[in-house]
Amino acid sequence: MDALLKIGVFARRSRLSLKALRLYDRLGLLTPRHVDEQTGYRWYEEGQLETARLVGMLRRLDIPLSTIAEIISAPSPHAAEMITRYWQTIERDMSVRRELVNHLLGTMRGDTPDTSAVAVRDVLPQQVLTEQRHTTVDTLSCWLGGAFGRLHKAAAELGGPAGHPFAVYYGDVSEDSDGPVEVCVPIPLDVTPAAKFAVRREPAHREAYLRLRRAQVEFPQILSAYDLVTHWISQRELNMTGAPREVYFADFASAEPDDQVCDIAIPVG
Repeated sequence: MDALLKIGVFARRSRLSLKALRLYDRLGLLTPRHVDEQTGYRWYEEGQLETARLVGMLRRLDIPLSTIAEIISAPSPHAAEMITRYWQTIERDMSVRRELVNHLLGTMRGDTPDTSAVAVRDVLPQQVLTEQRHTTVDTLSCWLGGAFGRLHKAAAELGGPAGHPFAVYYGDVSEDSDGPVEVCVPIPLDVTPAAKFAVRREPAHREAYLRLRRAQVEFPQILSAYDLVTHWISQRELNMTGAPREVYFADFASAEPDDQVCDIAIPVG
């Protein structure tokens, strides 16, 4: 058995405070090897120092204690994967926050919009499966994911999707406004869907669009992208001939923060 260390010595050598060690003991995260029944003194094995230092480093990353407990009890390769997944989540969150900060600073400074990335394209007529509902921003992402999944499954019964899925916004979506929003998945024009499917024709049109990275597709910073496209249209004295939409051409859920995932598009004429 390794030599036993009093809690004070163990605290110094592990670089953890006495308060932290007592907390980790209560939580079962780092339990002393021996507790004196008469004095209540805690004794740790020297071999526990490596675990204690690991816990301290993980806490410096603000990893929740419940997650740390899983990490230190897992085999090394799996533990490394858990830390990697956690840090990827943090980096994605920081990328989103960075975009929000840039959005806020630009708004407060009154920066002149840079519309150089806005382009225009022609869109052929499409037949689309649709699902529509009123939703606020709090429930928008969850509903979009579910609706796209349901419509992709339905499209598979009809020969598969025939284009990129998109969401059309017929009204503002915020904490207080609820759209409505329509999710669309294109299917072949020569297919005649059964009555159980909600389907409509999307006419041919020209649209102004702006390509976004994953980190930019978050509320409220995504509003700056809509503002840029709208400003571009106004500069050229064009008319908006349809509702704005988001066209998704990549797997949003698995995308990294800097991956391009969707276009903000507005029909023009």
